[in-house]
Amino acid sequence: MKFFLKTFGCRVNQVESQAILEEFSTRGWTAAEMEKADLCLLNTCTVTHQADKDVEKLIRQILRRNPAARLVLTGCYAAAHAEHIRTLFPSAEIIGKYELGKKLFNTDDVCWTVSGHEGHSRAFIKIQDGCDCFCSYCIVPFARNVKRSKPAPDVLAEITALVQKGFGEIVLTGINIGNFRCPQSGKDLAALCNDIAALPGHFRVRFSSIELQTVTDGVLAAMANYPQRFCNYLHLPLQSGCDEVLKAMNRHYDTAAYAAKVDALRAQVPGAAVFADVIAGFPTETEEYFQTTHNFIAGLKLCGLHVFSYSPRPGTKAAGWPQLAPDIIKARAEKLRALDKQLRSDFAASLVGSEQEVFIEERGAQGVHGVTGNFQQVMLEDAPADAHGLVRVKITRAQGALCFGKLL
Repeated sequence: MKFFLKTFGCRVNQVESQAILEEFSTRGWTAAEMEKADLCLLNTCTVTHQADKDVEKLIRQILRRNPAARLVLTGCYAAAHAEHIRTLFPSAEIIGKYELGKKLFNTDDVCWTVSGHEGHSRAFIKIQDGCDCFCSYCIVPFARNVKRSKPAPDVLAEITALVQKGFGEIVLTGINIGNFRCPQSGKDLAALCNDIAALPGHFRVRFSSIELQTVTDGVLAAMANYPQRFCNYLHLPLQSGCDEVLKAMNRHYDTAAYAAKVDALRAQVPGAAVFADVIAGFPTETEEYFQTTHNFIAGLKLCGLHVFSYSPRPGTKAAGWPQLAPDIIKARAEKLRALDKQLRSDFAASLVGSEQEVFIEERGAQGVHGVTGNFQQVMLEDAPADAHGLVRVKITRAQGALCFGKLL
């Protein structure tokens, strides 16, 4: 049998697709182009309107080029818009993530454990799924509102196997990883971190995006106590730097709490970097509120931003409110991206002269490229072609958001 697998969206989807890919491989299936596949499986995303359009575009291509194939949709778009899909694409089959094993392979549900990560030098481990926060702009809880966590022993075994295969950086990912709770022992993320710290091997662990409220004192303590194990980096979604907007977003914290968490991290973890998500053009964001957000981010000296232009998601609370004009949203997003560029340049410049542990990611025409624990991109000058894994580097100069360094 031949299959075509396409992944849209976040790291969680990528990990799930890797698990599906490995399941196909163990059963003797072979990957093929969409036109030649017996099964076309789309692991979908619905975080923005554009994500929906991308999925629908590929569905139409498959139906046109390979109408005889079995077309299966899974993921957030499939879960959140099932009725819409059945109307628009009646031949498409919708299967939930935790039903794929039974529906595709007639076996137990696919376990989201991976033995590697195709095309990547670092490995990603899904430790948690689901979110029930229901932020007023977010569609994800409508698709993944059941919270699940992988048993802690399984996480530790997965990390051990990946390290033995040579992966030097492991990324813990999930929909809301701070909500990790071992279903067997009740261990939270902090307790899991302490167990990870005790594992043998030369590797480091990075947290994917993690919500502010779930970064407990225990998580910070683990980062501080085991600097060789945990990256001095957090991606803390902010979404707005204005308290009035945060309240309308149903974010459950204010700017004072966010600033306090950043200060606590910086005080306990040397050289810690904080990156953030921010939304431009939320319906209740006035020009004054936007400027408040801009000033808050600049004053806090974050290290970089992931800027989203607000996109109303049908079914969410904010989608029913009066929307801002597209040109206003675009202009605000551009201002935030200009701030992001400056923040990244300032951060890169601040590291010149320092020694960093760099994980080598790839070798290209421009040389060897890697990333520091605090997520600074580095080009290694005069590095040998066989350089790999975790290496010590002296940062010699910065050019914009990029650092250059030499092996020690």
